[in-house]
Amino acid sequence: MQKKLVVFLTLLLVVSVFSVVGAQEEVKSPDTFTYVTIGDQSTLDPHFAYDTGSSELIYQVYETLIDYEGESVQDFVPLLSTEVPSQENGLVSEDGTEYTFIIREGVEFSNGNALTPEDVKYSFLRGMVSDRSGGPIWMLYEPLFGAGFAGLSDVTADVVGVEDPKQLTDEQAEEVLAALDEKITIDGNEVTFHLAAPYPPFLNIVAKGASWGSILDKEWSIEQGAWDGTAAEIADAHDPVKEEDPLFDKMMGTGPFILTEWVNGDNVVFRRNDNYWREPANFKTAIIRNVDEWSTRKLMLLRGDADMIYAPTQYRAQVESEEGVTVTTGIPVLQNMNMVFNWDITTEGNNYIGSGEMDGDGIPSDFFADEDVRKAFSYSFNYQAFLEQVRMGEAIQLRGPIVDPLLGFDENSDVYSLDLEKAEEHFRNAFGGELWETGFTMDLVYNSGNDPRKTAADMLKSYIERINPKFNINVRGVQWSTYLDASVRGTLPASFGGWLADFPDPHNFVQPFLDSAGYYAGRRGDTYKEWAEEVGINDLISEGISTTDPERREEIYKELQQMSIDHAIDLWIDQPTGSNTRRTWVEGWYPNAMRPGVDFYSMDKVAE
Repeated sequence: MQKKLVVFLTLLLVVSVFSVVGAQEEVKSPDTFTYVTIGDQSTLDPHFAYDTGSSELIYQVYETLIDYEGESVQDFVPLLSTEVPSQENGLVSEDGTEYTFIIREGVEFSNGNALTPEDVKYSFLRGMVSDRSGGPIWMLYEPLFGAGFAGLSDVTADVVGVEDPKQLTDEQAEEVLAALDEKITIDGNEVTFHLAAPYPPFLNIVAKGASWGSILDKEWSIEQGAWDGTAAEIADAHDPVKEEDPLFDKMMGTGPFILTEWVNGDNVVFRRNDNYWREPANFKTAIIRNVDEWSTRKLMLLRGDADMIYAPTQYRAQVESEEGVTVTTGIPVLQNMNMVFNWDITTEGNNYIGSGEMDGDGIPSDFFADEDVRKAFSYSFNYQAFLEQVRMGEAIQLRGPIVDPLLGFDENSDVYSLDLEKAEEHFRNAFGGELWETGFTMDLVYNSGNDPRKTAADMLKSYIERINPKFNINVRGVQWSTYLDASVRGTLPASFGGWLADFPDPHNFVQPFLDSAGYYAGRRGDTYKEWAEEVGINDLISEGISTTDPERREEIYKELQQMSIDHAIDLWIDQPTGSNTRRTWVEGWYPNAMRPGVDFYSMDKVAE
């Protein structure tokens, strides 16, 4: 009897869901747009944020000098600047080292303060001063100061011989601020950036979607406790602790929405900025809900409680044929997925590495510094099954960090494949044979709700444990912010990473992944940094961005791709294509590979 009752209730629920879907002929909640996705966000500070979850929120509130034109990642339109600088309109110098932006007049921040050129200059200087560890501000330092400059510490070392900006004296800080100040100048209503050398992707770096290019209200920012613009405060403002950062949990920009609530890991609520300088948004309220469970996201879409959802490829078939649902697939994405090997694991207070020793009950700090271990892991992953069964054929295998169709990607270059005999050979060679005899135990962590990463972790566990019964991998899921923080601290022995292009150039993949000062180098530790410098990776990367010879650039990027495979620097998995799942009443949506998620302003809800 109980079994029959369960079956009856299940059928009733299914019928109810389909009835609801069929009944959704009118737009539900026309003044509210709800996007349901996974994970959470790390910060609201545009100069601290370097993840898509955070950048997606920043995108709704802050604006930049220019924007991308529609789906293009190379063509621009003016935003807070009245023109897109070019040599043709005289706003880019003949030698390509000066970019001038004419700041739009009549624009107000949502608090009523007028946008000024001083706000623009302050915004970039504040980013360069704060320059948090592992953050995005290298993309400002490199074009402004030249190859080899990745942060404030490089400038302080060059100008006053002090490597730690927090140790600057007041006199030294004045010299450093002068060096920063001369890179961005104001003349009336014009702001000019003075580059160290021609840097072709500079406009991409300051375009919409790049949170570090966000324009802040100087007065408001200082009132919140952000850098006050003086040399004396540089040391205190540099490299803030995330939760102590004055702009960690608040935003105020010139954009079409105003933040009203951020419950991290649960929901984010925006209200329309009715005094926006362009046409106001179509929605009074925009909401991002974080729901890791697929079945809940699916039900919300079918009921019309969600206008758009994150739908993993393996589950998408459950909704794409439903009435009232539209799915767009095959969206070009400049993105990759890999597993970063930590070559120098932080052992103190680390519960991801067991004993922390080579004793079978854990792994030592230098576990992945052994190239045989990295190659063994690389041969233990079933790339083909992952592409076919998880990505459903909507991805290609990576051949290093650079993605198709950027310069340096070669569809005929070497890749790893599942080969347990070769994996065993490398495991036997690792640590002079000691690893094979003692075995190991470690955690492989993924961010909760990210089913492709969970599947990848399960695959590695299954194949590696099959090779030797003394090998043990525990797969664990944690919240995105916890995952991100652990990765930054270096406590994760390996971490699944993805890189959505900051700008569409191969340099934006080799620099963060391979350069000793890059984003992911910090997650591999000092051992990798020293190795990268010894083998000449840094020199190749510097030459690649500075040369104007396209043939030489291609040679360099192909060489870097090959080195990343030859030394198994990371486990290179795939480059997926994108998809979008939404209600049919949603209009105005379009893809852009440089946009970090949803753009509420571009969309409307219209009855069918």
